[in-house]
Amino acid sequence: MKIVFCGTPQFAVPALKAIVAAGHEVALVVTQPDRQSGRGLELAAPPVKQTALALGLSVVQPEKIRNNAEFRAQLEAIAPEAIVVVAYGRIIPKWMLDLPPLGNINLHASLLPKYRGAAPIQWAVANGEAVTGSTTMRIDAGLDTGEMLLRGEIPIDATQTAQELFPVLAEAGAPLMVETLAGLAAGSITPVRQNEAEASLAPILTREDAEMAFARTAQQLYNRWRGFQPWPGAYTFFRGKKLIVHRMQSAAVAQASAAPDIALGAVLVAKEQLLVQCGDGTVLELLEVQMEGKKRVTAAEFLRGHQLKPGERLGK
Repeated sequence: MKIVFCGTPQFAVPALKAIVAAGHEVALVVTQPDRQSGRGLELAAPPVKQTALALGLSVVQPEKIRNNAEFRAQLEAIAPEAIVVVAYGRIIPKWMLDLPPLGNINLHASLLPKYRGAAPIQWAVANGEAVTGSTTMRIDAGLDTGEMLLRGEIPIDATQTAQELFPVLAEAGAPLMVETLAGLAAGSITPVRQNEAEASLAPILTREDAEMAFARTAQQLYNRWRGFQPWPGAYTFFRGKKLIVHRMQSAAVAQASAAPDIALGAVLVAKEQLLVQCGDGTVLELLEVQMEGKKRVTAAEFLRGHQLKPGERLGK
């Protein structure tokens, strides 16, 4: 069928490649404008643009789309049967939703209606989910509230980070989108309304999400660290200065816990291990840390460089 593809980051690349490989006519690829990046702030093309050009596809990069008369006329002239949207990063206006007969089909990286929003992969990992997946849906005016078409599940390993899960979901979602397009063309897919009672949100991440609250259990803190890779990560405070935690040890969660009367955030030194008292009597081991303005060091190096006093705590 004739398709317009909207996408921007690397996550959308496998879907674009799969749609082309399946024999569909991608009449136009819509992606965000080139942005400055790196230390030199040189303009860099989005991964979807680079892929589209390599495939010989036409590309447009409108700064705005809602009231863009030229862009609207271009899409209306193409008259696509479907518009595919994968991590485009723009709200799709009503005129685009109404344009193709098969609708605007989105690949969302969660098992909807759970984790609607901008960061579904990160929050699924951060909340300790054992299973996630992808959902294809027909976009409506709401926030990831459209009718579901197909879903595919993916297990989340107990040590897997969001950064590691991104490419797995991208590759798994690509054939799901191809299957969805085939089903829509054949009329074999019955759209299913989302159950609002089961809905949850996955809001865009902030720096504040990375601050470690030691009232949480060690497992909860470890899951949040996994989910917030590569950004915003995890941090706390030590002697009034920011302490970034680059690596922490999940194994310590299941090991001997401290006495329940020890304060939350208390540092518990065991040989060269940097342990921290967390909620419900659990203990977390910090493996690599970085003091504000200093280099990244192992826990052993940190302990040698700071003579910890009995009762010292992490946090504000």
